[in-house]
Amino acid sequence: MGSAISELPSSRAPLADAAETGLKIVVVGGFGVGKTTLVRSVSEIRPLNTEEVMTQAGVGVDEISGVRAKTTTTVAFDFGRISLNDRMVLYLFGAPGQERFWFLWDRLFSGTLGAVVLVDTRRMNDSWYAIDRLEQHRTPFVVAVNRFDDDASRYSLDEIRQALTLPEHVPMIECDARVRASGKDVLITLVDHLYQMAAVKESAS
Repeated sequence: MGSAISELPSSRAPLADAAETGLKIVVVGGFGVGKTTLVRSVSEIRPLNTEEVMTQAGVGVDEISGVRAKTTTTVAFDFGRISLNDRMVLYLFGAPGQERFWFLWDRLFSGTLGAVVLVDTRRMNDSWYAIDRLEQHRTPFVVAVNRFDDDASRYSLDEIRQALTLPEHVPMIECDARVRASGKDVLITLVDHLYQMAAVKESAS
């Protein structure tokens, strides 16, 4: 499954007429963690963004510590697409990170095959809600640690797993949401995880 993504051309391409199966993937995480950036970097089409300029109205409502340079915010969801092969595509939905938009998450999770939890180690606590909601929905997920240039802590993946109390079966990967190849590696990790879970379930039945 992973090789199907890794062989994709780097250019943005139209969806093949033969495509039959669409798989819904949701990218979740805290405010300013890089969800919109990830969707933009991997999408083979021009992504749909619902970003608005941040104004004084958000002061005291949205927690911006650690992301004070951020000037826009997603107010509904981001949408992009990436082909696995000629017949299968991933539809990517980036969820808004602010608490005031969390009510949208349950609707986005409907029909979701799996999810990516994007983590910023400078704001680790912002990851808890995403992980909790996915576990409640029993949605398989992987954790991708978006490494920011100004992150001086550089916690290891083992340290992050311990801090988030993640079980060993949940895959973790480092990424740079700005880089297409890195974003593709995250999706490869998720698809491989879903494939392995399906194989285990089938062998047990």
